[in-house]
Amino acid sequence: MRGPGLLPGPLSPAGVPAVRSPRAAFDAIVLSVVQDLDARWHEELGLVEFAVEETPMVPDDWEADTVPLASLVRGSGSRPTRLVLFRRPIELRSETRGDLSAMVLTVLVEQVSELLGRPPEEVDPRYDPDEDD
Repeated sequence: MRGPGLLPGPLSPAGVPAVRSPRAAFDAIVLSVVQDLDARWHEELGLVEFAVEETPMVPDDWEADTVPLASLVRGSGSRPTRLVLFRRPIELRSETRGDLSAMVLTVLVEQVSELLGRPPEEVDPRYDPDEDD
């Protein structure tokens, strides 16, 4: 794809597209929330791998009405805990960039809350359970 919206301009740094791809924008939102959570809970979280994947792999016999938004696999031994957000299901539930940011925050806080065994409101005061409706 080419065009003025994607080519660098006088206000963008050299070699950088003027517009982020949806994937890059999503990753930036996730990184921002993860950095905030890690800054606050680093000692209690321990070693956690945060990742983004496009979609979850669900088994052929999946019967739930919804698709998972995240996956949390607790570490054991030398294997770290792995928290994965699924980009496409989250994006599809978000109409605006603000909705997307709120949804990412909600999903990450709920997963970290489960890891820490603390209420989501304590994990991050910005948490609003009504944002994921």
